[in-house]
This record gives sequence, C-alpha cells and structure tokens, in this order.
Amino acid sequence: MSYLPVLIMFILFALGVPVAFSLIAAAISYFLFINTSMPINLIIQRLISSAESFPLLAVPFFITAGSVMNYAGISSRLMDMAEVLSGHLRGGLAQVNVVLSALMGGISGSSNADAAVQCKILVPQMTKRGFGKEFSAAITAASSVISPIIPPGIGLIIYGFIANVSIGKMFIAGYIPGILMCVALMIVVRIVAIKRQYPTTRDTRASFGEIIKQIGTSSFALFLPFGIIMGLRFGAFTPTEAGAMTVAYSLVIGFFVYKELKIEHLPKIIKESVLGTSSVMLIICAASAFGYYMSWERIPHTISMFIIGMTESPILFLLIVNLFLLFLGMFIEGTASLIILTPLLVPTAVALGIDPVHFGIIMVMNLTIGGVTPPFGTMIFLTSSILELKPSKVIKETLPMLVALIGALMLVTYSERFVMYLPNLIMK
Repeated sequence: MSYLPVLIMFILFALGVPVAFSLIAAAISYFLFINTSMPINLIIQRLISSAESFPLLAVPFFITAGSVMNYAGISSRLMDMAEVLSGHLRGGLAQVNVVLSALMGGISGSSNADAAVQCKILVPQMTKRGFGKEFSAAITAASSVISPIIPPGIGLIIYGFIANVSIGKMFIAGYIPGILMCVALMIVVRIVAIKRQYPTTRDTRASFGEIIKQIGTSSFALFLPFGIIMGLRFGAFTPTEAGAMTVAYSLVIGFFVYKELKIEHLPKIIKESVLGTSSVMLIICAASAFGYYMSWERIPHTISMFIIGMTESPILFLLIVNLFLLFLGMFIEGTASLIILTPLLVPTAVALGIDPVHFGIIMVMNLTIGGVTPPFGTMIFLTSSILELKPSKVIKETLPMLVALIGALMLVTYSERFVMYLPNLIMK
C-alpha cells in the first residue's frame, strides 16, 4: 500500500492527466486513505509553502527576461551574430539555428522560448532557401535542448534548489556541456547538408573586421551572459538577483538603446511570463507534496540502498541512471522528472563519491534530451504544432541529432574533471 500512490501517479500520466494534477492526486490519496494520521491541512500547507522560496524567484525573473528580449530586439541581434559566425558553413541557416540556441541559452534559459522564437524567425527563412520544412523543425527542436544547459537554465536553478548545491556553480558548470552539444549538432548538420546539398548563407567566411563590427552591434545582447557570470563570481548578486537584473537590463536596452520595445508590448510580456511561471511553479508545488509522501515512507532511502546493493561502482551507477532517465524522458516532462527524481538519486550519487554539481548537469542534460526523444518529446510536438507538421515526420529527421546529443551526454557523464574545470576555477 505504501507504493500505491506511485502506481496512481503513473496511471494518471498514462491517461493524459497533466503532470501537476497527477502528482497532487497521488499525494492526497496517500494521506486521505492510506496514512490517515496526518491532517490533510498540513499537506495543503506543504503544497503552498514550497513556493515560498527566495531561490525560486529566479524562475519567474528569467522567464520574464526571455520574453522581454524577444520584443526588445535582443534575440534578432543574437541571430545576426550567429549568422556572421556560422553562416559560411555548409548548411548555413541550420548552423545559425544551432549557434543561436547556444547564444539564447545564456539569456532565456528556456528550450520552449528558444524553439518558439526560432520557429517564427528562422524556419520560414530556412524553407525559402531550400531546407526541408521537417528538417528545419527537427534542428530547431534539437538545438533548443542546448538552452537549458547553458546558464541561466531553469533546470539548473531547480536542481540547485532541491539538491541544496550552489546555483552559481551549476550555472558555470553548464557552459562546457552546452558548447559540446552545440558542436555535436553542428557536425550532424554539416553531414546532412553535404548529403542533401543544402546552401550556405554566406559565400565566404566573415572577415575579422566584420566579426568585430557585428560584436559591436550585438554587444548589449552579448554582455548579458558575461555580466551574469561576473556578477556571481564577485558576489555582486545572487542567482535570484541576477534574474531581476537581467529583466531590468533588458527593459532598458529595449526601450532606450534598440528602441524596439514599446509600451503596448508589456501586456503580452506579462501574459507570457505569468503563463510560463505558473506552469513551472505548479509542478514544483505538486512535486513537493508528492516528495513529502516519499520522505514519510523513506522511499528515497530504500531506493538508494537498492541501487548501492546492485553496484558500488560510480561508472555503472551513472550508466544505469542515464538509461533510466533517457527512458523516462520519453514519457514524462523534464521539469517534473527533475523535481521528483533529484531527492531520490542525489543521496546515492553523493554516497558513491560523485560530485553533486556534475551529477546535476548529467540529470538536466538527460531530461532536456527527453524533449526530443520519441514518442512524446515535448519539443517535437511544440515545433510540429507551430509549423503545422506531422510529428512522425519530424521525429524521423530528429534521430541522427538525437544520437549526437546522447554521444555528448556520454562524454559529459564520464568526464567529471572536464565538466568541473570552470566551476572549480572560477568559484573556489
């Protein structure tokens, strides 16, 4: 009976009930019918109090910042920068698509925001220049996976909050894996572009002068990720305050520098921010209530003992975790999985001597890759919906990109020194 709520949760998932409501229903069923010693009022308090956290304020701030940037002209200038850097490569705009996701990751931190912007801005241009629409949707979905890894990814904030590790270290640790995923996807794009004779957007590589000129034009946009990291490094602000600074900075740049942000845009920005924040926070609150049930039944401890009983090898443990998370990512949305599984897996990882920051990067990478994993990859359905395509055709185009992303994941999994070099260097 102790495990019945877990069964209820998965049954509700399978029936298509939203993740947050599935978690709430499973938790309440336990305290209403199985363990009746605790007043249900305490569960409701637990549900609400989990949102009363200063670190979690970073979530609405960075979601709002991503929305502001789309209207402020920051995203378009990042696209211009990406085009100068990669437009001469085989596959032109597809390479720009990947590089833009890496640049957007340092600002919006949301794969949904990244994919939605690129579907509207880049994909129409790609199809005009001869790229297949399904391929364009696939590379947009796959490259959007990079955004949550490069700070300030929302997944990095949530993991740091739940696992009680430095969010600043999580931010800095995300750079090398994010760049690695970017390079892996660019290699796939080049191979496909050569095979299908996709065009470049530039006849020649940009000159040094052109690059410097574009850096000057895009400097206000490019300063953001650099400013966030330097502010964290020197203690000017916390990750939460960095989110507030990013919103304020974007508003100033949009209104007074680029002058593309208008007063009439503000209601749209507020609506997008409220909708984006509410969905994430509702899942966090629901998972907190479900986590309370798991802690009461000592399920995390039981699972840790079971895994350690199977193997005491960190290498084998990480392989099991990767396979499990990739499988789970096929069916469950990444944020929900991260919130549910972090308290279950982190104690075991720490007991086996794995750095919790490194383990967090592995978890976030796994669960974001789930966004492009068949059959229920959320990013595939998002891009297919926006571009009015059949998901099955987009999935077929995504498969080689998925292989590249998993290859990058394996390299990150077994290269702790490589991943932790920057965090250990910058935040001693």
